Amino acid sequence: MLRSIKFASSNSQAISRGLLSRGMSFWANVQMGPADPIIGVNEAFKKDPAEKKYLLGVGAYRDDNGKPYVLSCVRKAEQKLLSENVDKEYLPITGLESFNNAAVKFAYGENSKPLAENRIAVAQSLSGTGSLRVGAAFLQRFLPKGTKVYVPKPTWGNHITIFKDAGMEVCEYRYFDPRTNGLDIAGLLEDLKAAPDGSVILLHGCAHNPTGVDPSKEQWNEILNLSIKKNFLPFLDVAYQGFASGNPVEDAYSLRLFAESGLQMMLAQSFAKNLGLYGERTGAISVICSSPEEKARVLSQLKIVIRSMYSSPPLNGARIADKVMNDPELLSLWYSELKAMSGRIIDMRKSLRDHLENDFNSKLKWNHITDQIGMFCFTGLKPEQVDRIRSEYHIYMTRNGRISVAGLNTKNVKYVAEAFHAVTK
Repeated sequence: MLRSIKFASSNSQAISRGLLSRGMSFWANVQMGPADPIIGVNEAFKKDPAEKKYLLGVGAYRDDNGKPYVLSCVRKAEQKLLSENVDKEYLPITGLESFNNAAVKFAYGENSKPLAENRIAVAQSLSGTGSLRVGAAFLQRFLPKGTKVYVPKPTWGNHITIFKDAGMEVCEYRYFDPRTNGLDIAGLLEDLKAAPDGSVILLHGCAHNPTGVDPSKEQWNEILNLSIKKNFLPFLDVAYQGFASGNPVEDAYSLRLFAESGLQMMLAQSFAKNLGLYGERTGAISVICSSPEEKARVLSQLKIVIRSMYSSPPLNGARIADKVMNDPELLSLWYSELKAMSGRIIDMRKSLRDHLENDFNSKLKWNHITDQIGMFCFTGLKPEQVDRIRSEYHIYMTRNGRISVAGLNTKNVKYVAEAFHAVTK
């Protein structure tokens, strides 16, 4: 046996040497992939030798000193876990059950009808991205061939890649109106009316990324009524519950509206932003089914999808989130920290607008800065203006004018406003 393995190994090496000697490679046809626009901004920022430079591209919370922030409730949860001397065993395929139960209760509400009727299939996943990817693979396997996924234009860049890589056809519906820096509700409804019945409609539950523009409650009701009429399958991506307004119930309005409507739907849930568990990759994918029996079948297939992707999810982040959501003291502390984080972002929006309108007497309208919500703001800056801000002021953002408001603080917001004014006056 050992002799045959040795022979196979030497034979393999000979083949490799033969390929290389003829100038051939297995990877000769691999093309250079395009750089991720956000990662590219981060790399350019790091290479800039300027002493005074600011990064407004990263989608992670920063405190008023521009530093990463670990929530106190998370630190306390970690201390509790350490004192319990927990093991590091594999989780089941669907993850930590107590975390899953807490996650869907947090999302759908304690009085959720689908939850009370045991119709929600849920599995822990790799934050929002992993939840979307598992959901996309499930859709590709079980929806009729040719079913299209409609995403807002613009949307988080990874949405399109995730669904395409799962073999789904992706289409766009109008969302952002650059003339008003607000929602194009007429275009949105018109495009969705033209979509085939039974399509999958991706919706940002709150704090739309990248625009920060959310529908009003009345507009959410219009979208819901059209979804019912067209028999759409809503797939909500909720990455900022509690982080947008500071109120988890308020931020779950659209999610709970759709969940209580009787529609079947899917949810990709992330705890990266609202619990600051970025590197822990903590999230959940859930599916509202028509019955407990259907839930069991759906969950069995989610397990099969997950098993072939990553076998089982990470343990530590789920344990932390589980502690926070199931401990009344930690839960109360979390809610107060959510309010503080979202409040700081809201204050930075107000400050940026105030500096532009009052300190620099800009003649442009900047109300969209405070009308938008959440971590991101679509400033309305054009690509060439973004380029000027980078070269002249060493302020880094994506070329579509999106900034992370969390990157602003009391020390740099006036300087950023000055740069905005300089390139737009």
